[in-house]
Amino acid sequence: MNVYVPFLCLALGAAINWKGLPQPVLTWFDRLMNLALVVLMAVIGINIGTSEEVMGNLGKIGAGCLLISLAAIWCSVALVVLCEKTVMPLEKICLQAAAESAGAMQAAGSAEVEDGEKDGFSPLVLIMPGFILAGILAGWFLFGGQKAAWLDTALTVSLVFLYTGVGVSLASNKSVFGYIRKLGLRILFLPLAIFFGCMLGGFLAGLILGVPTAWAVTSASGMGYYSLTGAFMTETWGIEAGTYGFIVNVSRDVFTVLQLPLLIRISKGSPIASGAAGCMDTMLVPVSRYVGPELSLVALISGTILTFVVPVWLPAAAGLFASFV
Repeated sequence: MNVYVPFLCLALGAAINWKGLPQPVLTWFDRLMNLALVVLMAVIGINIGTSEEVMGNLGKIGAGCLLISLAAIWCSVALVVLCEKTVMPLEKICLQAAAESAGAMQAAGSAEVEDGEKDGFSPLVLIMPGFILAGILAGWFLFGGQKAAWLDTALTVSLVFLYTGVGVSLASNKSVFGYIRKLGLRILFLPLAIFFGCMLGGFLAGLILGVPTAWAVTSASGMGYYSLTGAFMTETWGIEAGTYGFIVNVSRDVFTVLQLPLLIRISKGSPIASGAAGCMDTMLVPVSRYVGPELSLVALISGTILTFVVPVWLPAAAGLFASFV
């Protein structure tokens, strides 16, 4: 998907709801978004299940890849939390924006109520990972490891619909734009913390596992961009290294979905840290469901920056770690 498509869809959704859609329409729109989200999770699972590179190497190097992926996530989370407690107080600014929004709604006599998904139990906590698992099994057993031509179309259509839905949500919470203005250039600390957290996680996991530093750090700093990272590492260091690049970053999406209920309890920025570059595409809506509309645009901006960083970083990493293979 082209990098400008998410922003176009967000703008379209915001334009649709800028003057305010009736609440029954918004309720049905939210249900359709949940359906599209389920389709997206199933398609992600099927893509994993039809990948011989992933499924064929799970037994051989799978455990090491999963550990590298988890280490990258949690080191990113740790550095993002450090930023939140020092230079980038997301929680504080988010609360201010929410208070301002609530005041504006009261002044307008609005009776709109948040869905409470972050405060109570949401069925999506079980549904999202469940459909990923179902998709993996379907991809492996029903598709015979052969990728169907319609999968890319289904992925694109579901993402377009979900991006538009996020835009509708943003228009219902216009204070988010003031929130971005209050963050200013501090927003750059978020992708920086995620990037260096991934590198640190890959380095530490590589030491523990005895995996070459070049492979561990480079795969971890793919930040969810599995197609490019896997292809680059295969071309540079061979098929085994490429398998690390692919599985580590595919796993990141799955772990992000599984850990969202825990991550949001740690801090507002933690789900965004876990989603990393994926917050530009497949992880944007799952993450936004937990961080709220105030941070959905922050997540998209961070994911977009990291997505641009990966193609530049990979060749630099190959040169930097040339003697650590």
